Amino acid sequence: MGKVLVTGASGFIAIHCINELLNTGYAVKGSLRNMKREDEVRKSLEKGSDDHKLEFCKLDLLDDEGWHEAASDCDYLLHIASPFTIEEPRKESLLIKPALEGTLRALNAAKNSSKLKKVVLTSSMAAIAYGHDKKLCNPEDWTDITKDVGAYVKSKTIAEKAAWEFIHSDNEHSFSMTTILPGMVFGPVLSNDIDGASAELISKMIKGKFPALPDVFFTVVDVRDVAKLHVESLRNKNSDSKRIIATSRKGINIMEISNILRKNGYKKVPQNFIPTKMINSLAPFNKEMKSMAAMVNRGAYSADITETISIFNWEPITLENTLIDMGNSLNKFQSNEPITKL
Repeated sequence: MGKVLVTGASGFIAIHCINELLNTGYAVKGSLRNMKREDEVRKSLEKGSDDHKLEFCKLDLLDDEGWHEAASDCDYLLHIASPFTIEEPRKESLLIKPALEGTLRALNAAKNSSKLKKVVLTSSMAAIAYGHDKKLCNPEDWTDITKDVGAYVKSKTIAEKAAWEFIHSDNEHSFSMTTILPGMVFGPVLSNDIDGASAELISKMIKGKFPALPDVFFTVVDVRDVAKLHVESLRNKNSDSKRIIATSRKGINIMEISNILRKNGYKKVPQNFIPTKMINSLAPFNKEMKSMAAMVNRGAYSADITETISIFNWEPITLENTLIDMGNSLNKFQSNEPITKL
């Protein structure tokens, strides 16, 4: 099947992609910023995964070293690594710089490889759905980063736009590219690294750490579905030069997630909203509240996934199954502070 370079191999989506690649018959080279995490990634693989086909290399989004060597013997590249945090950083450049520079380093490495045929880039609905009030978002839409959309949303939009500019200016047509745009990614965690944004959000909700929630909507997707779309895109020519939306058709209110968790035994989840007036009144004085206000005021929107279904015959996992599996996996890895159902 060939060898695939997977950047950011210790991340939530990346570990699921590595699992899917190995189970499909690919060899995998995973990149890590810290090589001490190799053992953690290997232990996270599903039983039966052929980890003899898994090797690692050291790469940093902000450092040129190693990128060309890493890509030189690979047939495909999944560029997944990108910083993600719910909290607003001290400076937005802390998210934007690595997202942009890492993307360009990955694409340059692909271009300089005589072997590499395709890049699949992990983008986000963040690059489509914000800074405007469209109620049905499609793959031709872009977030307007001149509006107050927050550093993460900016970082994903800037990085993906730069990737397409790179492809369109590559007169040699060195390789093809597909971008995958997930909504908020939930689903089972496979390692005890549960500091990722979605795992932290659900963990805090079911432990009762939030007294109330913002009245926010986002589209959602299971991490296993995201991984499958990444892997299937490698060889599916119909996905070449496409932005593939990987998310629910309709936006889900965060209270719907809370209600599903409560129904399945997690009784500490919040049942009240933070007043939107309070969020808006604090927004001018607090950048975290500013980006939260942007999301709250965006309201509900839907995603046009017609093309995703057509190209991949996609049948996404239900949100309830996603949240049940995620809760069970969090409980497994938080033995020091188990999530009890009351």
